[in-house]
Amino acid sequence: MTLQSAFLESTSHFASDRESAKSIWEEVTEFYSEKGRYYHNLKHLEQMWTELEATPLQNRDAVIFALAYHDIIYKPHRSDNEEASAELAERRLRLLNVPPDIIAKCRNLILSTKKHEVSDDSDTNTFTDADLSILGSNRENYVRYIQAVRQEYKMVPDLIYIPGRKKVLQHFLSMNRIFKTEYFHSKYEQQARANLDWKISQLTQ
Repeated sequence: MTLQSAFLESTSHFASDRESAKSIWEEVTEFYSEKGRYYHNLKHLEQMWTELEATPLQNRDAVIFALAYHDIIYKPHRSDNEEASAELAERRLRLLNVPPDIIAKCRNLILSTKKHEVSDDSDTNTFTDADLSILGSNRENYVRYIQAVRQEYKMVPDLIYIPGRKKVLQHFLSMNRIFKTEYFHSKYEQQARANLDWKISQLTQ
């Protein structure tokens, strides 16, 4: 099932007007197709959905909505992208008659991608692990990922970008576990650490 199909299926549980749901999905695709999105685009959503579809979820609808909206506002110069994305998700899901508890969980899932911390909620751990799964991909895919992210920050000179990027990568390496769930930890932890070590050594040269 594609993410679009999953999104429309989830909205059908609450919204009687399928055309409104389709219109809102079209808005989602427009945001993720904006100029300058080299990584945080529809391909990123589909990659995450491939990971999430294979894992057990407690609240599938909330996770699907959070996936669709977690990077919908993405401006590299802003520090409140997650908050802005969560607010837009909340407004749109209200239009689809999604219950407040599911909207609240969707909002929390989106905000969890700001720090990727361990949570008491299994869906949150699964969601943030899926968001980071690219770190544990094979070297070729990982290189494409870091090149795409650099393109999104092409307005930032190397003098500023490189130290900032090293700090982010070192933060992940300093964690006892990059991936919180057993599923993602066993699948990606070893390769993720190898990729991060390799990239840090490159940035240090």
